[in-house]
Amino acid sequence: MSSTPKSSKSSGGAASPARHPFDPIVDEHSKILILGSFPSLKSFENHFYYAHPRNQFWPILGEIFQKPVTTKEERIALLKSTGIALWDVVEACERTNSADVNLRNCRCNDIPALLEKYPAIETVLFTGRKAQQLFERCFPGFEIRKLSLPSPSPAYAAISFEEKLKRWKEIFEELRNRR
Repeated sequence: MSSTPKSSKSSGGAASPARHPFDPIVDEHSKILILGSFPSLKSFENHFYYAHPRNQFWPILGEIFQKPVTTKEERIALLKSTGIALWDVVEACERTNSADVNLRNCRCNDIPALLEKYPAIETVLFTGRKAQQLFERCFPGFEIRKLSLPSPSPAYAAISFEEKLKRWKEIFEELRNRR
């Protein structure tokens, strides 16, 4: 996995160019692709997805699958053991901070090529509205089952952790029942 950011911090409030620093986590057993928008500044600093200490992504998945998610290795093991692939919609953009609303001049990753390379993936889950909007803008009419999860971001405080967990569980249960 590549983890060296091309540019990740901004100065003086001006938008700074940034390139996605991580490869997707995916293998031939992946059935679900979870797509975020773009890594946070904390994720750039910590060289891994959803690395902000208050982000609820890993605690939610750990609770759903009853697996430890403390280390990077445990997180990768959880994804691989549950058939989940992980990536982001945006390959490069300009931004002033980690908030999705501040992503500008976005260029998308080649998600159709990833899905072609890993044909077992049958569902795409989005971890926020911005990720889904960008996906739909970049790949209009792309045919695959798509569902939205409540954002795990600490900035999305409209619903509690417990409510997010409940909604994520419902979606994963629905996907399990479809298999």
